[in-house]
Amino acid sequence: MSGLVLTELTLSHFRSHKQGRITCDARPVALYGNNGAGKTNILEAISLFSPGRGLRRASAEDMTRRPEALGWKVTGLLKSLQSLHEIEIWSEAGAARQVRIDGKSVSQTALGQMARVLWLVPSMDRLWIEGAEGRRRFLDRMTLSFYPDHAELSLAYEKAMRERNRLLKNQVQDDHWYRALETQMAQFGTQLHANRMAAVAQLGAAQSAAETAFPTAKLELKNDNLSALDAPEHLAQALFENRTRDMAAGRSLVGPHRSDLTACYASKGVLAKDCSTGEQKALLVSLILANARALKQDFGAPPLLLLDEIAAHLDAHRRAALYDEICALGAQAWMTGTGAELFADLGGRALHLEVVESAGVSGLVNHADHRKYSL
Repeated sequence: MSGLVLTELTLSHFRSHKQGRITCDARPVALYGNNGAGKTNILEAISLFSPGRGLRRASAEDMTRRPEALGWKVTGLLKSLQSLHEIEIWSEAGAARQVRIDGKSVSQTALGQMARVLWLVPSMDRLWIEGAEGRRRFLDRMTLSFYPDHAELSLAYEKAMRERNRLLKNQVQDDHWYRALETQMAQFGTQLHANRMAAVAQLGAAQSAAETAFPTAKLELKNDNLSALDAPEHLAQALFENRTRDMAAGRSLVGPHRSDLTACYASKGVLAKDCSTGEQKALLVSLILANARALKQDFGAPPLLLLDEIAAHLDAHRRAALYDEICALGAQAWMTGTGAELFADLGGRALHLEVVESAGVSGLVNHADHRKYSL
C-alpha cells in the first residue's frame, strides 16, 4: 500500500470522544449519524495531523472533553508514501499542543513534511460573500499544502507587522526601529506573496488539465499595491513611504495582509460572489479537487481530504461525480453526513461507519462487518 493513508486513529478525551480507536484501509471513509454525535470532532482530530490550529482553529484547551478537562491525546498510524509513522498529538490540561513522531518530539512544521491534509467545512460555504480574511486563510491553507514552510513565513511576517503596528499606535518616530521591522516584513512578505501566487498558478493548471463535473474557478490574487510585492526592496520602500498614512490609521496599510482572493465561474464569466449557493459550493469543491490533483503530482500522493457535511448544496448528480473523482484520485477522504443514503453511490468503494451516541458516550458502528468502536 502506497500513498497517504491514515490506517489507525485513536482518540482520548478529545471533544465528545472519551476513548476509542478506528482502524481502516486506503478507501474513503463515510461517517454518518445524527447531528451532535461527534462526526466533525473526528475530522478535527485528523486535521491536527497538519501544521496549524486545525479545521476549527480552536485552542488546545477548547479541544478537551468536558467536564473532566484532563487534557487530550490523538494518535495515528500514517502511511506516507513508502513509510509508516506513528504520530502523537496531545495537550495536558490546557497546555500548548505537543507533537511526537515515531517517539521523537518535533515541531508542528515537521507534520507538513510527511502529511498533506485539506478540508472543506460548512463555514466555508459563505467564503465568497464574506470578508477577505477568510479567503486569505483559505488560500494560505492550500498554499501550505504545497510549501510546508508557508506557515512559518506567515507567523514571522505577522510578528514583525504587530511590532510595527505597536510603534505606529504609539506615534514612535525613530527611523531605526521602523527600518529593522520593515526589512523583516519585506523579506517575509514578498516570499509569502510569491508562495500564494505559485499556489494560484498550480491550482489553475490542475483545473484546466482535468475533465470534471465541477466548474472551473478562475482565481486572481488582488492587492491595491501589487507592484510593491514583487521584490523585498519594493515592499520596504512602500512601507517607508506609507509611514505617515499608517501612523494616522494606527496599522500597516501595505503588504500581503491586504490581499484578497477572487474567483470567477469560468464558463459563465460570473464572479463567485454573484453565483447561486449551489454554484459557490461547486466552485469550492472544484478547488479542493484541483488542490488534491496538484498535490498528487507534486508530493507524490493525494492528500487526506476532510469533507464535512459535503452533501449539503450538492445535487445527486454532483454528489455521485464527487465520489467518482475521489476514488479515481486514490485519496483517502473522510466525509460526514446525516444519513447513510448520502453515501450510497460509494458502495463498497468506501468504509461506511455510523456515529452513534448512547448514554452520553459516542461510538462508531461499521455495518459492513459489525465491528463497534466505543469512543
